Amino acid sequence: MTAVFAAVFIALYVGHSVGDHWVQSSHQSMTKGKPGWVGRLADARHVATLTVTKAALLAPVALLLELHLSVLGTVIGLGVDAASHWWADRRSTLAWLAEVTGKAQFYRLGAPREGRDDNPHIGTGAYALDQSFHHLWLLVAALIIATV
Repeated sequence: MTAVFAAVFIALYVGHSVGDHWVQSSHQSMTKGKPGWVGRLADARHVATLTVTKAALLAPVALLLELHLSVLGTVIGLGVDAASHWWADRRSTLAWLAEVTGKAQFYRLGAPREGRDDNPHIGTGAYALDQSFHHLWLLVAALIIATV
């Protein structure tokens, strides 16, 4: 079971990186945090393509390594991961979590200043907390997939 968990986690982690950075469209990235249905739908489209990417990478790993994964565990694990990803990527939700956990100052680290987009990289506190949050839920998803 330990090897199954490790293989599943690695596949999900790589799928997350590819889906979050290569598959996600610029429109989804720029729109998913906007208020209302425009943002919610852009986020939903991002999470749908992200989840398909994770499943597309998990499937050959499971097949080639002869991992015995249940359909139920896989669906629940990917579903939990998708829901948590959608929640965090609405941006105001993760900003709220940073605020209530005392991480608001770190969340704002490296953010562009009002009226100036002067940060030429994605190395911001918000990005670090976003990715860390996603990694936590990848771990939970891998545990579910490997054990259910």
